[in-house]
Amino acid sequence: MSIKKWIAAAAIVSTVLLGACGNSASKDTASPDYKLTKVSFPLKEKKTLKMISQSAALAPKDPNSKLIFQRLEKDTGVHVDWTNYNSDFAEKRNLDISSGDLPDAIFNAGAGDYDLLTWASNGVIVPVEKLIDQYMPNLKKIFAAHPEYKKLSTAPDGHIYSFPWIEELGQGKESIHTVNDMAWINVKWLKKLGLQMPKTTAELEQVLEAFKTKDPNGNGKADEIPMSFINNGGNEDMKLLYGAFGEGDNDDHTIVENNGKVEFTADKPGYKAATKYFNQLWQKGLIDKEAFEQDWNGLVAKGKANKLGVYFTWDKANITGANDDYDALPVLAGPDGQRHVTRTNGIGFSRDRFVITSANKNLELTAKWVDKMYEPLQSVQNNWGTYGDKKQANIFTLKNGMLHHLPLNGTAPGELRQKTEAAGPLAVLNSYYGKVTTMPDDAKWRLDLMHKTYLPYITNNSIFPKVFFTKKETDRLNKIETDMWDYIYRKRAEWITNGKIDQEWDAYLKELKRVGIDEWLKIKQDGYDKYVKGTD
Repeated sequence: MSIKKWIAAAAIVSTVLLGACGNSASKDTASPDYKLTKVSFPLKEKKTLKMISQSAALAPKDPNSKLIFQRLEKDTGVHVDWTNYNSDFAEKRNLDISSGDLPDAIFNAGAGDYDLLTWASNGVIVPVEKLIDQYMPNLKKIFAAHPEYKKLSTAPDGHIYSFPWIEELGQGKESIHTVNDMAWINVKWLKKLGLQMPKTTAELEQVLEAFKTKDPNGNGKADEIPMSFINNGGNEDMKLLYGAFGEGDNDDHTIVENNGKVEFTADKPGYKAATKYFNQLWQKGLIDKEAFEQDWNGLVAKGKANKLGVYFTWDKANITGANDDYDALPVLAGPDGQRHVTRTNGIGFSRDRFVITSANKNLELTAKWVDKMYEPLQSVQNNWGTYGDKKQANIFTLKNGMLHHLPLNGTAPGELRQKTEAAGPLAVLNSYYGKVTTMPDDAKWRLDLMHKTYLPYITNNSIFPKVFFTKKETDRLNKIETDMWDYIYRKRAEWITNGKIDQEWDAYLKELKRVGIDEWLKIKQDGYDKYVKGTD
């Protein structure tokens, strides 16, 4: 089918489906048909595309205030009329969709797989694989060189419905995403108390007891917190230490053994033993009593107040600053001498960064505009920020066509990125470092530290990939996980604070079966097997 016939067919289907829902796209929420063909940039006459987007809290309300978008408009001749939401994005986006007020596209779409498949089946968005093939040489080249990203972007029905975000920082086990909740220990306190760096879980317990009782911060108040975390499964969770007792745990409670078997982590004997260890720490008052209720701001406040002995996060600079007071806690040996690091299932990829709606009458123009995002220099700036801004700090300086990261000089990298980056669809590949851009100093430091500290103890060769499940499978997984995740974290908190895991373990396993752990594992295993075999 030709591209014109395919576009016409998509439009007919979407009109019928939206009509069946009682909605139709508003005339003024999408751009008129400019009847452009063989589009090349910059356009001779400026045109407007209308998009919904979301921004971080510190970002300007109008994305066009960002230098990145100002340069892009000058380079392309395309002005973007944004409907930008800084809060409650998903709710507001969904209200716009359900009302039929469709823009041309949604930038930083934030769509889960169920959203994408529902929008596709209801005719809200159009498939884009033919647009990629005909109008998007940058993304097409990336997919050809890295077919795994095309596979991850392709829905079970064979269509691609969205454009991805890709950020490579190392590959395989050496990826920066391999460990997210790094453990940080106060080496200043160790030195003051004359203590050695702990090498086992038993030695860590002894160190924490000294932190609690020997006033290492020297203020005479006994206000030190030996260990703190946030009990939510994120980067500030303490699950990293579970690896000393067995298979360990990660955010998804999912690992892939080297024989290809998908395993659930939170029902293993090692998980039980690790939880008992944390209960032992709790009974001695070595765990922050607010660990199960506090949020990010609470943990940061304690870090700035010099109260933390051991805590967990992606980068210590965000909690206790980029100083030498804290260092990475080594991989600890458990009771049987095991040292093990459980890989996360993290990868620098999401498939949901940009969708084109069925109201869009300028598909070629839109596709070529999006493809600009996949130009190497543009992608790097979209991901981190830009150069040459006269009004605020810059992430980069541009030298001889290459973007060089500037020293931050105390500026928080996360805050500056929020203010200056575009995010959205992009690709930063490992091959770009040293040619298109330098690696950020903070990322290189963390990557090197991760390799030195954790890499020797990572034994699982594969992670569970971002499998694109069917709508039915996605719905079922979501329903099971809604019950199961809450139950797992609730019981873990109860067992750490109250004990009784031995008495309640069998009942816990039965409850996991009741909410659907066996079905969950089968869906996961089937999805993994299909992904590995390359079938759909």
